[in-house]
Amino acid sequence: MSDALAMSPSEFEQALRAKGAYYHIHHPYHVAMYEGRASREQIQGWVANRFYYQVNIPMKDAAILANCPDREVRREWIQRLLDHDGAPGEDGGIEAWLRLGQAVGLDPDQLRSQELVLPGVRFAVDAYVNFARRASWQEAASSSLTELFAPQIHQSRLDSWPQHYPWIDPAGYQYFRTRLGQARRDVEHGLEITLRHYTSHASQQRMLEILQFKLDILWSMLDAMSMAYELNRPPYHTVTPERVWHKGIAL
Repeated sequence: MSDALAMSPSEFEQALRAKGAYYHIHHPYHVAMYEGRASREQIQGWVANRFYYQVNIPMKDAAILANCPDREVRREWIQRLLDHDGAPGEDGGIEAWLRLGQAVGLDPDQLRSQELVLPGVRFAVDAYVNFARRASWQEAASSSLTELFAPQIHQSRLDSWPQHYPWIDPAGYQYFRTRLGQARRDVEHGLEITLRHYTSHASQQRMLEILQFKLDILWSMLDAMSMAYELNRPPYHTVTPERVWHKGIAL
């Protein structure tokens, strides 16, 4: 189709933001968590599985940097690695997530071992990292725009979890508090790249599909957790109660 049919930057941004209707804040598993209906096992299962996502985010961002020839973009994007991995002598988001794990009663070594990570979660996260490695740096960078909706989900946890789950140590909530500001900053940069790069009808439609792909990943992770911790149907449940699925490589 002709470039004349391309959306204006404001229309394109509106289309991107409209994808928030499919954000995983609307998944029944997450709704149960912020409405106070999740069990201790379900909260712990979410924290343990989401840790796999957390430790892979810097690898995704490193792939973007490796593919990006734009020095100015790299200078700004590298902050995302530091946010999660931490700067020398400083803790980052991964350590904050380990503290969240302790706050909900999980052992940090068990989290690091990844033994609780469900295959469906592992496959979804790995698909995201592999996409970032293969795609153009602009497409991989723009796939991070689910951050448009992230402040809302972090705030929902800060607002509801202390009320509904008094057994969780409040010290564990620091990750969510920190990400409120970081996500808003990251959105500004990611949105600027996206609005500048996707200016034709075809490229804008592709970007909307890429954003949907990322939303699919987040939703699929919760589908796997729902099967395991809500329906009590983890992998191989008809064969054995043991966690026999592959565990990957520990950190």
